[in-house]
Amino acid sequence: MEKKYAAIDIGSNAARLLIGGIASDDGHPFVKKISYTRLPLRLGDEVFESGRISPTKETAFIKTISAFKLISEIFQVSQLRACATSAMRDAENGESVLASIHEATGINIEIISGDEEARLIFGTFDLLDIASGKSYLVIDVGGGSTEINVFEHGERVAARSFDIGTLRILKGKVTKKDWQAVKDWIAENVEQNDPHTVYATGGNINKIHKLLGIKEKSPVRLAEMKQLHKDLAALNVVQRMDLYQLKPDRADVIVPALEIFTFCMKELKCRELYVPKIGLSDGMIYDMDRKGRR
Repeated sequence: MEKKYAAIDIGSNAARLLIGGIASDDGHPFVKKISYTRLPLRLGDEVFESGRISPTKETAFIKTISAFKLISEIFQVSQLRACATSAMRDAENGESVLASIHEATGINIEIISGDEEARLIFGTFDLLDIASGKSYLVIDVGGGSTEINVFEHGERVAARSFDIGTLRILKGKVTKKDWQAVKDWIAENVEQNDPHTVYATGGNINKIHKLLGIKEKSPVRLAEMKQLHKDLAALNVVQRMDLYQLKPDRADVIVPALEIFTFCMKELKCRELYVPKIGLSDGMIYDMDRKGRR
């Protein structure tokens, strides 16, 4: 591994810092993770309720980025990129908050579109052993949005970002119309007679995979996810934390995440999905390295 990079991912639920680089195993490149820090910033709590980021949350945001900057300096990274997604796209005062963060830390945070978010995540799929002729589909579930992308013959043929996310559901901001939009889009854009391998990304599906005790490259089955949803939904947040060793900011969002995944799987007539355990921060590191080699 030659260079170390810092990727800051500001999601609706958590803020993450991944320090890593591109390493190789038997000629196969992969993102080598050196350090990972996750903080429950929860921007979506306020943004999906009031449309704005409060001064208190802004202060926490500045402290988070300051901490991430210090960690990045300790690891002597050659490049840092910071991206914000759904909650910051919706925040009315997002630009002024980012200006304050830049003034305090010197770090420029980009508010990226759903399409750019998808491009970064799915760029990392180049590193997976997916046969180029194989049809596959990727569902990425976050706190503020769900992205579905369809790939055929190595090309992305359809993509859509939906305002359905775990925090939005908890805030009661997702309507029947939103769910119907997913249903209609899948019916129009996914050829049901052509079987697609389904992949899922995001912190929640990684945790679901772990809770179910599934081997690394083995898929999660719809029946298992439905049972886990039933078990978790019957408990309150504190009980979920105690019985399943979940962090507070995971214990509440994991149930709506299961709802989103199982809904999509039913519409896709899919009984299992694979969890490559890669996300936006991995994609950012791969993208920085790729551009640096041009």
